[in-house]
Amino acid sequence: MALKMTIEDMHRFLADVFPAVCDIFEVQAMSEEEITVRMKVSERDIRPGGTVSGPTMFTLADVSYYLATLSHIGPKALTVTTSCAIDFMRKPAATDLIAKARVLKLGKVLSVGDVMIYSVGMDKPVAHANLTYSIPKG
Repeated sequence: MALKMTIEDMHRFLADVFPAVCDIFEVQAMSEEEITVRMKVSERDIRPGGTVSGPTMFTLADVSYYLATLSHIGPKALTVTTSCAIDFMRKPAATDLIAKARVLKLGKVLSVGDVMIYSVGMDKPVAHANLTYSIPKG
């Protein structure tokens, strides 16, 4: 399925629809199979023990999969999360995070896929999430 948005479209969309957080996320690569998103981690994202917090990783998984879905359906802002399960697999470094999101099944009303999250500088993933999104009609 051909992509309906470019990386530049994604950045404009985030700036228009989510101006409070658009500077935190950067779409680094996009293909029909996968989207790569970098999240800038700041001091507010670090929990005791010098690691990135679970809610921060959840946010990256959610935003990355949202963008992966939009890359296939176009800029439908009211596309929403209906389900997310995340497994925290190892302690992330206190650095930026990289997400690789894949749409595994895209239907008329649901998008189902997964996200692997990595700490910059680490080869092994730090978290894995499975997500389902509801796609608005029209």
